[in-house]
Amino acid sequence: MEPKERSSDKASQEMIACMAQAGQQNAWDRFDSQLPQCGFGKQGICCRICAMGPCRISKKSPLGVCGATADTIAARNLLRMIAAGAASHSDHGREVAHTFKMAAESENSDYMIKDELKLREVAARYGIKVEGRQTKEIACELADVALSEFGKQEGTLISTQVYPPPARQKVWQQLGVTPRSIDRDIVEIMHRTHMGVGSDYKNLMKQGIRASLSDGWGGSLIATELSDILFGAPWPIRFGTNLGVLDAKQVNIVVHGHEPTLSDIIVAVSQEPELVQMAKDKGAEGINLAGICCTANEILMRHGIPVAGNFLQQELAIMTGAVDVMLVDVQCIMPSLGSLSKCFHTKLITTSPKCKIDGAEHIEFHEDKALEIARQIISVAIDNYGNRKGKTSVPKTTERGIAGFTTENIFYNLGGRFRASYRPLNDNVINGRIRGAAGVVGCNNPKQVHDYGHLTLIKELIKNNVLVVSTGCSAIAAAKAGLMRPDAAAKYCGKGLQEVCETVGIPPVLHVGSCVDNSRILTILSNVVAEGGLGEDISQLPVAGAAPEWMSEKAVSIGMYFVASGVYTVISEPLPILGAPNLTRYLTEEIEQELGGKWAFECDPIKTAEMMLEHIENKRDALGINKKGERKLYDMADRRAISVE
Repeated sequence: MEPKERSSDKASQEMIACMAQAGQQNAWDRFDSQLPQCGFGKQGICCRICAMGPCRISKKSPLGVCGATADTIAARNLLRMIAAGAASHSDHGREVAHTFKMAAESENSDYMIKDELKLREVAARYGIKVEGRQTKEIACELADVALSEFGKQEGTLISTQVYPPPARQKVWQQLGVTPRSIDRDIVEIMHRTHMGVGSDYKNLMKQGIRASLSDGWGGSLIATELSDILFGAPWPIRFGTNLGVLDAKQVNIVVHGHEPTLSDIIVAVSQEPELVQMAKDKGAEGINLAGICCTANEILMRHGIPVAGNFLQQELAIMTGAVDVMLVDVQCIMPSLGSLSKCFHTKLITTSPKCKIDGAEHIEFHEDKALEIARQIISVAIDNYGNRKGKTSVPKTTERGIAGFTTENIFYNLGGRFRASYRPLNDNVINGRIRGAAGVVGCNNPKQVHDYGHLTLIKELIKNNVLVVSTGCSAIAAAKAGLMRPDAAAKYCGKGLQEVCETVGIPPVLHVGSCVDNSRILTILSNVVAEGGLGEDISQLPVAGAAPEWMSEKAVSIGMYFVASGVYTVISEPLPILGAPNLTRYLTEEIEQELGGKWAFECDPIKTAEMMLEHIENKRDALGINKKGERKLYDMADRRAISVE
């Protein structure tokens, strides 16, 4: 298969060809060797949760050994995907909360509270008194309250009572899916899906909905809010992206994974004069940091560190021969990196006790020794620089963009420091310059041409005056294609969105962070509702979501909490439920009556865009903002007659 049939990204095409020439396997090769993939697994109708199985549902065998139907089996499997996805993002939040607590309590911590204003705003939301109190005192109490959200045994998540619109909270209460505590709702999924417990697919799905909400409005939101306080809230910042950001003349350290506690410290110490001089003594010109996946997005948003690539580029980065250390923590890390790195000089270093990889060196990270360990890892990279084998093959392809948009700074970008408001956004949606907004998020998947789904969908949306917000690997794809440059509005946008972007000075695709920062999209939508004029609930907004190249269990949890928050959500690869007709009908049709959002499946990004645009226009119709009013020139009598409330 030609590289162009695997990736739409020029740098990736170049490295895919290099791998083929060198006889090195990559994710696309391994995918091809798996074909045809298991049809029972794709439809969600195989069960292996007890030793009476594995059971597969077919016309010959319509029930499992225990009597479970296709709907029961598919629902159980889907719930377990939600549990794994919610656990991954929420455990990220827990790690950040523990580091935050250490920074608040310790006088000798390598971390510090960097955003006191946001600390006070978040603490007040959680019901903590802030007036007349010292920063550390507030932070200590907020840390305890945040950590209690994971395991408390009574009540519901505080965040679900203060962040979402009241109308949305009422929907959850009526359906009985308001999250109670993060760990409890994940554990309950595992209990309900054990053999001999739940079999009613709709009742099972209620718990899946509740656990996903505990992720999006709980663990992920905690991760985002506390990271902003601890590492500094992002602000619009310029950055470079794609494999060309690697520099053959420097020591290259690539951080890969999802948790920012180590990567942020690596940024802080990498330019220390002693370490830079060590690199120069080894013959390098300096130390160059770059990122892969969502750790990249974390340090990009706050420091402008360049992004080498997204999920399917992790092997390609090593193939350049210029990576001296690839530093990984957790999530989306291919086990293949261990064996691939052995073919080059690259040292693969794992840092989390949760993630050890055959062929990697393990340097365990402890937050109470953050600076010491960061310097140790950078020293390993410097020492390894001289071990490079032969000529490096770094593509020249790079792009520039602007990232760092958040729920809070969008206020200032729209209205300025003294008139900060979401009003300009709402007004331009109401007047039709902006037809609506779309969240385009998620991973890469070798089942689709790398980045093609993201880029084709995004371009079609902005052409039709839909503002796009993006996170994770999707955001990286958009950045590599130049869609995060402000001048992209003139090239790709419809007239209305172009006018708004050029007036405000923003790109048509807003990078709002890592995949855990999908919680920012939730809070942005809540602010749009609170601003007024577009309904009382998220489900009434002219918005939609999509994950055109998703692959991970985290994406299932993310999609479910967006659907449960009232957002129409389209994904490429269908959920593994198509062998269960009742469950499929529930999630793609009936669930909308309960929650206001629903799932849809479509691999063609053009058709996906059409589906999202139709949904957005239907919401505009329902709000009554698609009506064209007669233009009138006001005289003084007309102006005096206008009442101002």
